[in-house]
Amino acid sequence: MSALDASDRAPVFAERPTELLVTDAYRFGTPVLVVSAALGVLGFPAAAFVFLSAAVFVGAFFRNPDRLIPGDEDTVVSPADGRVIEVGEIEDAEGQKVLRIGIFLSVFNVHVNRMPIAGKVVAVERSGDAYLAAFNRDAETKNVRCTLTLEGRGGVRFAVRQITGLIARRIVCHPKVGDFVRRGDRYGLIRFGSRTDVLLPLSAEVRVGKGDRVRGGSSVLAQLAPSAVAVEAVAAAGGGS
Repeated sequence: MSALDASDRAPVFAERPTELLVTDAYRFGTPVLVVSAALGVLGFPAAAFVFLSAAVFVGAFFRNPDRLIPGDEDTVVSPADGRVIEVGEIEDAEGQKVLRIGIFLSVFNVHVNRMPIAGKVVAVERSGDAYLAAFNRDAETKNVRCTLTLEGRGGVRFAVRQITGLIARRIVCHPKVGDFVRRGDRYGLIRFGSRTDVLLPLSAEVRVGKGDRVRGGSSVLAQLAPSAVAVEAVAAAGGGS
């Protein structure tokens, strides 16, 4: 069953957050802004400026820009803004070999996560209890993390994993099992520094390398091999030999 078929049989996930500035910006930034104003009134301009700068930083951290999603349904887009720190083959929790692309998000990157490929959520797993630096290799298995496993076109399984960092303390992941999430849709975020990994079939053609800078939703990470469903559709339409 293709991802398009799955969307007819499963509830379509309501993309969120979609506001230009995530509401957390007001929750975390407003108190800092109030302190800045109070210090200014009390005659401490230097301290007021420090708190004002912190408030501006919080606002910038929670920015949520719109993005133009490139390619077709087999085009894997980046789930996050940041720098590619891992590209290679690993074994997943079930002992299957998969392709992993890991992205490190600094505190200056957009932290809203996007879905790399359209698919139906088949599992949501939260695990880990540590808060190591996101680029630390042990963070992959020890840090607090949330893994979404989805089924896309032609039954292809893939996963997207949010991993906390040294500063991050909370992962926000909205989709539930059974939801169909569209490619490029915003589905959650990680607060204050983190990492996001994508696990793909080994047949995927990688389009990025270690050290590359990527943008969530608009950078292409890989291209999936044409699915059996798509091939059969072309043949049925008279496009096959």
